[in-house]
Amino acid sequence: MDTRDELSIGQVAERSGFAASAVRYYESEGLLQSTRDAGGRRCFRRSVLRRLAFIRAASNVGCSLEEIREELDRLPSGRTPTKADWQRISRHWRTRLDERIEALQKLRDGLDSCIGCGCLSLGTCRMSNPQDTAASDARAPGAAFLPVALRRADGSPASAKV
Repeated sequence: MDTRDELSIGQVAERSGFAASAVRYYESEGLLQSTRDAGGRRCFRRSVLRRLAFIRAASNVGCSLEEIREELDRLPSGRTPTKADWQRISRHWRTRLDERIEALQKLRDGLDSCIGCGCLSLGTCRMSNPQDTAASDARAPGAAFLPVALRRADGSPASAKV
């Protein structure tokens, strides 16, 4: 391998936008691979930047770490993934994105009257949440009426942070 294809963890962090601790975490989770140089420092192939970009994109779409792992396991080993490889593993995202877009549009359109919190603090909440039915909803506490597509697997509101 050409040494120009090797990156230190600092270079990977700088170029990917992830903290070095996140790079180490993803490596410990088996999502990334590195070798060690003579001094014991981590060396990553430049192609790790694509994997990290994929991890960020998959997280933003709402994929769990396990789903990301499953998708990355579908990539070929021993060669840099091609555009066709990336297209193949991300094809199912379309449905997930469409669901999130629809849910976000509903949330956007309902912001004037209620964000689904069940707080009864707005006059229109009496119409959306009579007798505070959100309090006894299985999805409570929190934004009980938040669309499922905008919730994480644990039921809590999804976050786009990675």
